[in-house]
Amino acid sequence: MFFLRVSSRNFAAKIIMRKEPVQVSELKADIRNKTFDEVVLGYTEEEALEEASRCIQCKNPVCISGCPVGIDIKTFIKQITEKDYKGAYFTIREKSNFPSICGRVCPAEYQCRKTCVLTKKGEPFASERAIQIHFLERFIGDYGKKHHLDVPSEPDKNLSSFKVAVVGSGPAGLCCAGELARKGIKVTVFESLHKTGGVLRYGIPPFRLPWEIMDFEIENVKKLGVEIIPNFVVGKTKTINELFEEGYSAIFLGLGAGVPSFLKVPGINYCNIYSANEFLTRVNLMGAYKFPEFHTPVNVGKHMIVIGGGNTAMDAARVALRLQKLNGIEPNTTVIYRRTEVEMPARRLEIHHAKEEGIKFEFLIQPVSFPGDEKGYVKKIRSLRCELGEPDSSGRRRPVPIEGSEFEMDCDVAVVAVGLGANEVLTRVTPEIKTDRWGDITVDTDTMETSVKNVYAGGDIVGGEGTVIEAMGMAKKAAYAILENLSNKK
Repeated sequence: MFFLRVSSRNFAAKIIMRKEPVQVSELKADIRNKTFDEVVLGYTEEEALEEASRCIQCKNPVCISGCPVGIDIKTFIKQITEKDYKGAYFTIREKSNFPSICGRVCPAEYQCRKTCVLTKKGEPFASERAIQIHFLERFIGDYGKKHHLDVPSEPDKNLSSFKVAVVGSGPAGLCCAGELARKGIKVTVFESLHKTGGVLRYGIPPFRLPWEIMDFEIENVKKLGVEIIPNFVVGKTKTINELFEEGYSAIFLGLGAGVPSFLKVPGINYCNIYSANEFLTRVNLMGAYKFPEFHTPVNVGKHMIVIGGGNTAMDAARVALRLQKLNGIEPNTTVIYRRTEVEMPARRLEIHHAKEEGIKFEFLIQPVSFPGDEKGYVKKIRSLRCELGEPDSSGRRRPVPIEGSEFEMDCDVAVVAVGLGANEVLTRVTPEIKTDRWGDITVDTDTMETSVKNVYAGGDIVGGEGTVIEAMGMAKKAAYAILENLSNKK
């Protein structure tokens, strides 16, 4: 626990560090598993002050090195202890464009919290004692929202004549657009869907990232003068060359990785086998969980299986269980993964929440086929049990199927969450933009410029699936390169 000490010098009450972190409030599992309301409720002011007081203010704050955009974590936490919440907000915003979003969805246990000095070296993820940096960031981001804090722009009149096009309104596109607009550049964002936000909106359920939070951060970008045009597919509606002909001086590609990967096994094309991308898009973006109030349906089964071990798999499983509850079906959702829980790339928090909500887990299982019925609907999932072998290229131990261990599970709806590939709609019609063997765009890692002059790229289209904050880091790097290039032109 903690206690108060009064300084004889300034009579200011100081909180002495407590050992254990302040636990954040959450909706109870038996309430939240039948609603899409936000699960994590966030810190109160008193809780934030208490958690911030645990930070020992290291002389060398290595936690900063764990943040892909380099937030000055030490300073903003100190500002919280001083109740300078406005100052903390602007400290975070110097580096992070979306603190309310990142505080909710960033895998802090693999990033800033993992490098906290309270985590022992060699641990695969942050120890329980590490400072809850992400929850403190969320507290400050939400403070900025509540108090309508606008990020000041710093327009450079020498750049005001330039126009830059941004393709995609996901975290990379919005971040790049915001950085450029702050300097006075006229930015237009072209979004292929009817709603902005990219993977933030179609890929993350509202019980993890409420739309009102996302919309607040997007409105902050618009306030800087950024225009967002939806239902516009660059590569189809207009080409890269046509955008340059319209006077855009540079183009940033934040295309994302929206093409689902499927298992190459018999029966994969049976009805009621979804990619996680389609499943979550139907529910998150198109309101399928409110069908028929919304027009897009989604099928719900009695035995729902989710295949995969990442955050997308956790999201899909938690959505599936909620759909069962909302449709009056006895919850029976199972996640199967070919390695063990230790190797799962999903956030520890999401795994914990999934278990609390009643989702079952089966480890060391590799699907080999999907038996179906005469109407073409999946009815079973046939798998092999595995054991772990030597580490593969990912650094994790390889799952090795055990001969003769085949078994079946009932399955009337399956969701495949085993990764996403590059969105190649634009690159297929723009062959001069070089890509690697996976279809990802290759860039100069210092400037994020592609093989085409004045065309830059960042986010999941560069190097494959990553985190929101990693996408923002690439977008910022590209924005700085664009600014330097345009300044030299002027």
